[in-house]
Amino acid sequence: MKQTLAVIVAVLVLLGGGYWLVKNKVLVQLDPKVAQFNTDANKLIEGLQQYREFFKHYPTGTTAEISKALSGQAEGKVIIFATASASKNDKGEIVDPWGTALQFYFSDNGVLIRSAGPDKVFQDSRTSSDDLFRTDTR
Repeated sequence: MKQTLAVIVAVLVLLGGGYWLVKNKVLVQLDPKVAQFNTDANKLIEGLQQYREFFKHYPTGTTAEISKALSGQAEGKVIIFATASASKNDKGEIVDPWGTALQFYFSDNGVLIRSAGPDKVFQDSRTSSDDLFRTDTR
């Protein structure tokens, strides 16, 4: 009897907690543009890794120069198809779903891609931020 009562109480607590989460909108669906950034960034990371495998180094320079390198307009004239569908602005820079140029950071064996996020402003680490990051280290 005590075990049955304990199970009923546990179920009621779980149901109550679930109701509270839904009522207070703690469970939030992923913004479609955030999902798009993640998909695009994964393709870019794949392309940057392909570039590194081919040239033995990552592309260098500004965001526009990195974008040109990936689209075959620089060293070796090699087009990285994983990045061919990337959205670009008027300057030729690869942009996030909100239209802001991405930032690229490279280490010896990894890539970090940064988006300013929905507010289109890159924030420093001392403030709350909606910036998005995607990384891959090998």
